[in-house]
Amino acid sequence: MIKAVVFDMFETLVTLFEGRTYFGEDIAADVGADPITFRKEWNLIENDRSVGKYSIEEGLEIVLKELGLYTKDMVRLAADKRRQALGDSFANIPDESFILLDSLKAEGIKIGLITNTFSDERDIIRECELFKYFDVALISYEQGICKPDLRLYEKMINELNVRPEECLYVGDGGSRELYAAREAGMHPVQCTWFHERAYEPHIPCPVLDEFDHADHQSQILDYCKEKKG
Repeated sequence: MIKAVVFDMFETLVTLFEGRTYFGEDIAADVGADPITFRKEWNLIENDRSVGKYSIEEGLEIVLKELGLYTKDMVRLAADKRRQALGDSFANIPDESFILLDSLKAEGIKIGLITNTFSDERDIIRECELFKYFDVALISYEQGICKPDLRLYEKMINELNVRPEECLYVGDGGSRELYAAREAGMHPVQCTWFHERAYEPHIPCPVLDEFDHADHQSQILDYCKEKKG
């Protein structure tokens, strides 16, 4: 019996490929950096940005100083454009996400969130319309650890007060999240409903044949009902 569904956020409940997008190559263009060099330096501190060591502004400052391109205005420009792009994503949360979450609540199923985020993403998640649905939200920037660290999954199970086998984990598959969910004893499902929007080099995760898949949000509720019956 499924008593809880734990979601990833990006490319699961919302997509970054909506409205204005602003990825590493866009930052590089704005600050006058070689995109490959910028991406290399940016990726070196991705984990530190994800676990709360550096805010977005601090991360940008570190990278731009390393590249000899730092100015306060450049940091402000890039940080502001990231927030604008995130604003587009969260202003266009699909109706299907709300329908799914409302339906799960109506069925008495608990809802969790495990997400790897930077400081600006953490802020907008806590302010968005989705946040009220989560019984437990574990955000890497606040937790100090990232998926696929099993401690996040174990903490989620404990805080939801369910057994691992009573949890469905739903995500696009990035950060090896589905493998970790399986190792934690959850039922992992790879959602593919946003896959056609992604483009190189930002495709979060290929389709993983070893996991169950859902190509529409409604299939998650069907899966829960099937396991409940």
